[in-house]
Parts: sequence; C-alpha cells; structure tokens
Amino acid sequence: MSDTYDTPPATPDLFEGMTAISAVLDPTIASFNDRKINMIFVDKDRMAKKSRELAFLRHKSEELGFTIQPVPSEDLDNLTSGKTHGGIVAICSDRTLPDLTNGIKDIPAKGFFVLLDGIEDPYNFGYTVRSLYAAGVDGIILPPRNWMGVAGLVARSSAGTSEKTPMFVSDPAEAAALFKAHGYRVACAGIRNSVDLYEADLSLPLLLVIGGEKRGISSKVASLADLTVRIGYSDKGNFRGSLSSAASAAVLGFEIMRQNK
Repeated sequence: MSDTYDTPPATPDLFEGMTAISAVLDPTIASFNDRKINMIFVDKDRMAKKSRELAFLRHKSEELGFTIQPVPSEDLDNLTSGKTHGGIVAICSDRTLPDLTNGIKDIPAKGFFVLLDGIEDPYNFGYTVRSLYAAGVDGIILPPRNWMGVAGLVARSSAGTSEKTPMFVSDPAEAAALFKAHGYRVACAGIRNSVDLYEADLSLPLLLVIGGEKRGISSKVASLADLTVRIGYSDKGNFRGSLSSAASAAVLGFEIMRQNK
C-alpha cells in the first residue's frame, strides 16, 4: 500500500463500511452478482485499529486483484455521504441486473419471490430488501429503473443484503403473469377487497407484490392478484395512514415465513 492514491471516478459505486464490502466479497453470491471491488481506501489514521479487517482485505486483494490504499481522514469523509464508513470504503464495478425472462434459469417449485412495484426512495428500498432477506426471500423483481447510481447507498441501508439477494428486472405485469404460469399465487398488499394478513393462506409458492407509498401497486398488476392481504392496525390512536414499504415488507415477510416453516 502506498501513501499516494488515484482520484476515484466521478460517479463510482462507493461502498462504505465493512458490512457492505464483505457482502460484495461473499463467495456465495457469485452465481447471481457480478459486482467486483476495484479499489479500497482505508483511513490512514485508523489502520492500527483496523488490523483485523485489513488482514482479511489483503488476503482477498491477492486473490481478487484489487488494490488497497491509505488516505487521509478528511479525504475519505469527502468521498463518502457521511461519517459512518468506519474508515474503509470500496470503489466497485456495476452489477448487472438481468431481465427476469432471460435471467432466471429455474423458478423453484416452492419459492417465495417479491415484486416491488413503485418504490422510489433508495433508503426505503434498502430497508425493504433487508427485511425480505431476513424473511428468506428467494429473489426480488424490480421494474426497469437504474438503481446502479445509488447501489452503495442501498447496500449500506440494507446492511449488505442487497448484494446477497438475487434481483431481476421486469415489467411488473409481465412478471406476475410469468409466476402465475409457473403455478405461483400472486398476493398483493392492499386494502380494497382484502383479507386480514393473519387469516390469509400464504403458503408457497408465492409472489408477493408490495407497492411504494406514493403510487402503490399498479391496477394492471392488481388485476392479476389471486388475493389481496392487509395489515390490521390497532384501534388506539385511530391510525388512518399506512406503513412504509420496509415496515410492510417485514410484517408480511415474517408471516409468510411463519406459515411455511
């Protein structure tokens, strides 16, 4: 490692902290995630305290071919969006999100997939992925959109789980139709003509559709649903709003997990 470093690209996929970086280095993701680490910057003033992490990264750098460079603390802070990076950040390559029709080789007979229809905030997206990953999702389908420009932010808010989750791109209605053709039931999160979550049959195989807070689920996708499930709220406080997509994903995901244990 040298004391000089190259200026990173203007719009890199910047992954902050060891949790996100370790997710990119996880060998189990190689079958669906082609992202690579190009360079790692380490706060030169924290290197003594980061000896354990640096030993791991040096080993990986020899195996995978990326470089590790020390930088001043202020330069690292200027590169990042905050000061929660823990003194280590990585410049990464893009990740290819394959088209669902061509990218998914085998749809499992008893799978749990989620279609996110209309989520726009990258933080909310990351929190949603984190909840679904913890609930055992087999894959996430996204409408066409370039999430790559905020991949590092999503990885940080998802605690690295966005890198560990198979993801595909598809028109939402086409995705719902494809899963139905493979024997999946489609369950939409919603209110109109809905069944209470804890009374609904959420047995696998299942495609769960969760909409964003602003636009919700499109009518075309909703028309393909086999059932609509709602999350009941307490009578206290007379709550008339809705949960965030991330909170809804956690409640729904863990009930699906419970029913299928």
